[in-house]
Amino acid sequence: MHICFEFEGKGSGYVSLPLHYNHFVQSMIYSNISRELADFLHDKGFVHGKRAFKLFTFSRIIGKPKINDGRIVFEGPVKLYVGSPVERFIKELTTTLVQSGNITIGDTNLSASSVAFPKSPEFREETYVRTLSPITIYSTLYNSQSQKKTYYYSPKELEFSNLLCENAQKKHNILYGKSAEGKLEVEPTRAKEVIVLYRGTVIKAWTGKYIIRGSKDLMRTVYETGLGGKNSQGFGMFEVVG
Repeated sequence: MHICFEFEGKGSGYVSLPLHYNHFVQSMIYSNISRELADFLHDKGFVHGKRAFKLFTFSRIIGKPKINDGRIVFEGPVKLYVGSPVERFIKELTTTLVQSGNITIGDTNLSASSVAFPKSPEFREETYVRTLSPITIYSTLYNSQSQKKTYYYSPKELEFSNLLCENAQKKHNILYGKSAEGKLEVEPTRAKEVIVLYRGTVIKAWTGKYIIRGSKDLMRTVYETGLGGKNSQGFGMFEVVG
């Protein structure tokens, strides 16, 4: 399920955030669900083999942005999409934000002006999507000195689509206790590389438009959980455009 929150800046009406604000949005989400659920997601998550998944994702802040003194400033209301297949997560986050009406992202105080639940899209064997937050997928490699290095794959590389499919299958297995039939193929039609700093760590990701082909079950899974890695840090959320 996807939720769309609309927020307004208090006082001036402007929303001013650091250029790299993913961590602050993630912290806001954790602070607006129960401590028990937040601790579970943050410390453990849903485990599949050696990997743990938080099973939620969120979009970039959507509005009319300008860069001013090293910050990103939005004039007027902004929107934030959050997605998850975990009913408890969705219920707690929505209830808290609706009841309180106020949130803090970083050092900026906002008021929640509305909440909406976008209709779940129809998936086809070939579905056109647009990113709401950039997609990232990577491998951890080791050099000759046994030092770890994170390699981020480009949409132009074959591994990009293959690893996205493997990632989707793991999430589907967690949710439904079995692998989905078929595969997932992700083809970029217009992709742009972006660099995001998350708590000082450089993450390479790609925004844009893509064609997703294959299993409709896997499409539904990644629509709710996010496509690719680092979803709970604000990556991999998309909307269906055709």
